[in-house]
This record gives sequence, structure tokens and C-alpha cells, in this order.
Amino acid sequence: MTLDAPSTPARTAAPPARRDLHLLFAAAAASKLGMQVGSLALPLVAVLALSASPGEVGLLATLTTAAFLLIGLPAGVWVDRMRRRGVMIVADLARAVLYASVPVAWWLDALTISQLYAVALLTGVATVFFDVSAQSYLPHVAGRDRLIEANSVLGSIDWVVHIGGRGAAGFLVQLASSPAAVVVTAAGYLVSGGFLLGIRRREAPVAGVPAGAGERRAPMLRSIGDGVRFVAGHPVLRAVAVAGAMTNLGMQLVLVMLPVLLVDRLGLSAGVLGLFFAAGGVSGLIGAATATRVVRRLGAGRALWLLGVVIAPAGLLVPLIDAGPLLWLAGLGWVVVVYKIAVDNVVLVSFRQKVTPDHLLGRQTATMRFLLTGAVAIGAGLSGLIGGAFGPRTALWAGAVVLALVWVPLYRSPLRHRRSLDDAPAG
Repeated sequence: MTLDAPSTPARTAAPPARRDLHLLFAAAAASKLGMQVGSLALPLVAVLALSASPGEVGLLATLTTAAFLLIGLPAGVWVDRMRRRGVMIVADLARAVLYASVPVAWWLDALTISQLYAVALLTGVATVFFDVSAQSYLPHVAGRDRLIEANSVLGSIDWVVHIGGRGAAGFLVQLASSPAAVVVTAAGYLVSGGFLLGIRRREAPVAGVPAGAGERRAPMLRSIGDGVRFVAGHPVLRAVAVAGAMTNLGMQLVLVMLPVLLVDRLGLSAGVLGLFFAAGGVSGLIGAATATRVVRRLGAGRALWLLGVVIAPAGLLVPLIDAGPLLWLAGLGWVVVVYKIAVDNVVLVSFRQKVTPDHLLGRQTATMRFLLTGAVAIGAGLSGLIGGAFGPRTALWAGAVVLALVWVPLYRSPLRHRRSLDDAPAG
């Protein structure tokens, strides 16, 4: 199947205003901070304000991410038929209103667990649309020739918020209350929408898709199929999808059983577990921030597979974790693995955006998100099964082996010798 190359306007347009790109970065920071605070504050509302059971808290967490599997693929079609900036603003407003309803209901003594379930599910739906639109919108604002630099900044924002967001949420809950902390989440989404409103550059009609014709009238299933076939049939995207799924699968195999092994079986404190994860967060931040420099030194394609080969032995140190010196050795392996994953994320997302035509960006992103979210769910389930049958350390070994092999599909793809994004075959 022959598809249009990335649209000419995205290649030849004048350099985007730095102000617009900075506004997009600011919107991402505000939105992600709101999300991180909300991810801790909402279950704390359930526990502290409603005395929710562990099962109810688990269902609440499930509903938060269920939307990616339930409507992820159709969302890609809808995003490709609309202006992405507008979708992001509406999604921010919807999430702000939904989260704001929680403290209002609490103050009115009308808050129920059913309302929290609805908030979790509907904000998840809005997040699907926001995230798919955001990755599809970035090439328009940053320009396709600056994708690695822009994704490096966004990746750094992700890690900074990941490190500090939940800690800030805990402090807010202690200082005020869990429903009051939810107000910060709503405010974060409002601020994000305000930054997006300030972007001056407007999207042009999608190249090759005249308004009211062609793709806009295509049936939903056919449109979804076009996106799935594009990803499956593209040599770069196929390798990126396999590598990303392997990364998520391996990480979940490790992350789900690591607390069980560290705290329950080895008798170490939860504080040690927190420091372990915090060290990984700092390493991820460094990886995202230095990804551009790594690519300039090694080349984009070589950075993906060569680092993977070099770093693979470090990942195999993680399952050796134990009290004493082995704790530090496993921590070193964890830091190295997370650094590599952060670099990969920046480069792989940039390749995805570079090779995808404008009118398929939403569906490509939605297809990838569906696959990667599915890998997270499968990895979590497998970790529990392996840990229950053979012990938590075995699950860590399984995850480490998967992570050690992520470089293989990238090495066997056209990305192997690509020095820059421009060398990658277009869609």
C-alpha cells in the first residue's frame, strides 16, 4: 500500500515561533503536573473521605487507564478529523470540570464512590484525546526538523513531574485534605488550556484530505484499519512498536513484583523502595535531557541499538537485588536501564512523528498507545502469575531478559544505520 509522504507544508513552512513552542511546553508541564497530583489525590479521597475498600481503590485505578483500551483506536480517527489544538483545549476543560466536581460534592456532603468512578473513567477518556492530539500536534508547532529536541524537552518535563508531582500531592493532602488537593489538579488542567489558547499559529487543513471528502467520510472501522495497517506495514513503525511493547512488558514484569520482593520477602523498608524508584526517576530525567546529545554523537539509529547492546548486562543486575552490597549493585543496574529507556522514548517518538503523514498522525499515535497500554496490562498480569508460581525474583529475571532484548527488533530494522530522522523512510 502506497501512502502519501509527510505533507509538504510541514517541511517547508517557516520556522515556528519560539513563543508557541514554549507555550506548548508550558501546557504540557501544567497538564502533567495536574495528572500526577490527581493520580495520588483521587485514591486518597476514596480512602480518607469515603473509607473505600482495597477492591474499590483497585477498580478506581483500573478505570483511570481503561479508556486507552476501550476507545484508543477510534480516538485516533476522530483526532485526525479535527484540529488537534482545539481537541486538547476541550480535553483540558473537561478534566478540570470533572476534577472540580469532587471537592464541590465533598463540601456539599454528597460525594460517593460512584462519582469517583465516573470521574476516573471520563477523565481517562479526555486524557486519551489529549495525549493522542498532543503527539500529533507537536510536529506542527515544533517543525519536523526539530522533533528530537522538542521531544527531549517534553521527556524532561515528564520525568521532573514524575519525580516531584506525587510528592507535592502528598504534601498537599497533609497540609489541607485530599479533596482540596484535587483542586490543584483541576487548576493544572485550566492553566494548561490557557497556555494552549495563547498559541498563535493555526493548523492548516490536513494535506491530501479535502474538507468534507475522502477520509472524513470513510467508515470508522476502515479508518481505524488504515492506521493499524500503516503501523504494521511500515518498516520503521513496526520495529518501534515491537521495541516499545517489549519495553513496557519488561518494565511491568519488574515493577509489579519489585515491591513484593524488596519489602515483603527481603524485609527492607518502603523508604528504600522509594529511594530506588527516585534514583531511577533522576536517571530518566538525565536520559531525556541528554538524548539530543547522544543522537548527535552516535546517530539516531545507532543510539537505539548500540546503547541497548552495551546496557543489556546492566539490566541483568536488577534481579540480583538483596540486602547489603547487592542492593547497590541492583540499584546501579536500574539507573542504567531507566536512562536507556528515557533516551529510547525521545528518539522512538521522534521517528514515529517524522515518518507519519499529517493525516495519519492521530491514528498512528492511537494505534501505538493501544499496543503499549496493552503491553502494560499483559506485563502486570504475567508478573503476578510468574511471581505467584515461581516467586517474585523469577518475575524480575523475566523482565530483565525482555528488556535486554529490546535492541534486537531495532537492529533488524531500517533504523540500524540511520544517523538522523531525515534518513528514515517516509510513509
